[in-house]
Amino acid sequence: MKTILFNDSNISAYQFDDATAITMSSENITTPDFIIGDLNNTNSTLVENVTPPDDWQGGRYTFAGGTWTQVVGWVDPKQQEIERLEAELAALKA
Repeated sequence: MKTILFNDSNISAYQFDDATAITMSSENITTPDFIIGDLNNTNSTLVENVTPPDDWQGGRYTFAGGTWTQVVGWVDPKQQEIERLEAELAALKA
């Protein structure tokens, strides 16, 4: 696998299969399916031949020195949305 890391934090933002063509320029990162407009070759790094954790999600882990580490305080965005909707539902029922 490949991962794209934010240079300032080593947070893994994206992952791709090894065969996926990734083009990094000073303006953006291009993949076969989309363009990453907020990352480029000056604020991010592409790391190849990595094995991410089974529960990898963008923003959940850092990768440094060959080691994956879960980000302290990381909260699953799906869980955040569930909690927000449950609070909204409770307010509507009140």
